[in-house]
Amino acid sequence: MDHTQEEVIAVRKNGDGDIVELQLTSGRVVDYKTAQSMVKNNEIAGLNVFKGRDHEEHLRSNADGRKDNNLDNLPTF
Repeated sequence: MDHTQEEVIAVRKNGDGDIVELQLTSGRVVDYKTAQSMVKNNEIAGLNVFKGRDHEEHLRSNADGRKDNNLDNLPTF
């Protein structure tokens, strides 16, 4: 089985503007919690999981000096 990392190419947001689903390079769509697990398992490239002030875990793009690949700036689907 091929274990290359996928990347997020698009996001779906709810009415509050929060990301609820992510579309991967394979075309697969995963929910936010699944994406967090995949990041922890090194299955998705370019993201990391961090604990916010609300003590919840959140996804964010790795800091690379670019804004165009930040999750909030990706195309929606």
